[in-house]
Amino acid sequence: MTKNRKHRRSEPPNFLGQHLMHNKKLINEIVEIANVTRHDLVLEFGAGKGALTSVLSKKARGILAIEYEGKFVSLLKEKFAETGNVKIIHHDILQIQLPKEPFIVVSNIPYSITTPIMKMLLNHPISGFQRGAIVMEKGAAKRFTSQFVKDPYIIAWRMWFDIRYVKEISKKNFSPQPKVDSALITIKRKVNPKVPYKDYFIFWGFADYVLQNPQMPIDFALRGIFTAQQIKRVKRSLGIKSETPVGILSIEQWGMLFETMVKYVPKHRWPKLDKRKLIKWKNSKR
Repeated sequence: MTKNRKHRRSEPPNFLGQHLMHNKKLINEIVEIANVTRHDLVLEFGAGKGALTSVLSKKARGILAIEYEGKFVSLLKEKFAETGNVKIIHHDILQIQLPKEPFIVVSNIPYSITTPIMKMLLNHPISGFQRGAIVMEKGAAKRFTSQFVKDPYIIAWRMWFDIRYVKEISKKNFSPQPKVDSALITIKRKVNPKVPYKDYFIFWGFADYVLQNPQMPIDFALRGIFTAQQIKRVKRSLGIKSETPVGILSIEQWGMLFETMVKYVPKHRWPKLDKRKLIKWKNSKR
């Protein structure tokens, strides 16, 4: 279920504006791409009338179907009353507690809270989240998978998760039809993460400092952390030029930069992230 209506202060951020997927072939394709098996616990955000839930129930060990809107909750409870592996949860998506055990996400998520949902899943790499197949607004999908990165949290996500743009999904596949197209992305936890989980907070500080201006040439972006001689060596090792903007650095290059900082830069020169800023990123609704 995709929801694209701005919320009022007195109402939950995902309360109305449902755009339900009605293309059965597409729904089956999404579940196939998600590679759902009998070993998987699936979290579904915004279950709506249960079209995706029905297909998932035939594949997964268990489904936690989250839905806030009362009329859909009643429908879902009736529809899956005899389905032992489906649990309907009447709750605001952004207020739920994620499972502590390993889980995957297969969902058609609300447009208006796309980024907060992604942050909830990816901001803290030490969690049970393993992989996902998520339908979202096309513009957001492009931003999360773009080669040019503007947001530190997106580069941080990519240290621990592979995020792939799979395909565009026409707005004609939803009812009522939204104003914009959607897209399917997949997320998979890296087997060998570029940054150790224990260093996630240190990396956030590093990424936030370097990406203050994504268009800034690497020479200027790295000043204050590395010495001029270290920057020269780093550029040679990474095979990049002085005018290269930091926003286009690859995941491998980010990993190498961070490793170099940890090995050769005194700790007192490591950029530190204000914990209040991390909380702001976690709670941001954009």
